[in-house]
Amino acid sequence: MSATAFTDTSPASASPPKRALDRLRHDPAYQAFTLLRITFTVAPIAFGIDKFFNVLVNWESYLAPWIRDISPLSATHTMEVVGVIEIIAGIAVAIKPRYGAYIVAAWLAGIVVNLLSYSGYYDIALRDFGLMLAALTLGRLASKFDPPWSFRAGHPREKAAASNGNGEVSWAERAPVGR
Repeated sequence: MSATAFTDTSPASASPPKRALDRLRHDPAYQAFTLLRITFTVAPIAFGIDKFFNVLVNWESYLAPWIRDISPLSATHTMEVVGVIEIIAGIAVAIKPRYGAYIVAAWLAGIVVNLLSYSGYYDIALRDFGLMLAALTLGRLASKFDPPWSFRAGHPREKAAASNGNGEVSWAERAPVGR
């Protein structure tokens, strides 16, 4: 396996969807980023919606007794609040994976703590720990493939960075606006 960076084979004059599709076909790192982005968009939204319907599982059974005791809400309403937070986290990943991935990772860390705080769910805690690591991986990949909020299209630094000859520059190589 080569350690060289991906070079875009599509001409700079190609449309953005064509370049993105070409990159998706040939760049393993971009493929991983896309797959993780889809996963951490769809899964939190789907599980968040299911917190209201309990079709997949009775989610209240995963709520640690100490959390149930400190929550001012019933177990059902607590899990519905959890569902809303998960839906928001999934939407955040869809819109801005650079930041949303860390929200999901923090949320999964909280779920792991919840599951480890009482016996019977250690296997699910281990699975969620692995998912947390995958969310952190998405965050790292997003630092390369998802621009930070501080960049403005058309800014002189953006134009200068994009004019390196091949029309493609990773966001990590660009200087932040205002520095």
